[in-house]
Amino acid sequence: MYTLYPRPYVLAMIMLMKEAVRKIASVSARTWLVLFLISSLICLVALRHNNTQMIKLRDAVYAADKNGGDINKALNNLRGYVYSHMNTDLSGDGNNIKPPIQLQYTYQRLYNAQAAKVQEANQSVYTAAQNYCRSIGQSSWGLSTISCVQNYVVNHGVKAAKINIPAGLYEFDFVSPTWSPDLAGWSLVASIVLLIALLSKITYAKLFAHKK
Repeated sequence: MYTLYPRPYVLAMIMLMKEAVRKIASVSARTWLVLFLISSLICLVALRHNNTQMIKLRDAVYAADKNGGDINKALNNLRGYVYSHMNTDLSGDGNNIKPPIQLQYTYQRLYNAQAAKVQEANQSVYTAAQNYCRSIGQSSWGLSTISCVQNYVVNHGVKAAKINIPAGLYEFDFVSPTWSPDLAGWSLVASIVLLIALLSKITYAKLFAHKK
């Protein structure tokens, strides 16, 4: 029969765990608590900073939209920051509008541009209607001529309903990560580790006291 012995890496893991427990036990619970509170405070401040910076970049987008500035640059700055930092939810201010970024001035400019094209096209249709009505003998302006022009415009004109602005040109939504490798993210990891160490220290102390 063969005797089963633990593999070397298993023994190494056991030794590391024992050493970790020993080091945790050598540090007082008060020390772990202080370290945990400091790390948690840093995490909260960093999370607040992430959100504040997102608001500044979002306001820059709205300013560019209102003033006709470089909207693409402002959007790219906001997008890059939100994608790489936690706690940068765009709807975090209680705004329930979906998607949260809606550029009303960009929409209005796009609408006005298309409306101007419709008006220009209809003006051309109106001129064509006059020429058509003259070509069929409606040379003088009377009720029949007006009716002829109106019918032509109705059948050949461009309707305002044909104005269509794609939502992707003025509506945007960027999703922030659950965790990000920045000060907020790493301080959150440190807080979790320190909390585990604190709870382990308390548990170890109770078990040791019970054995005594």
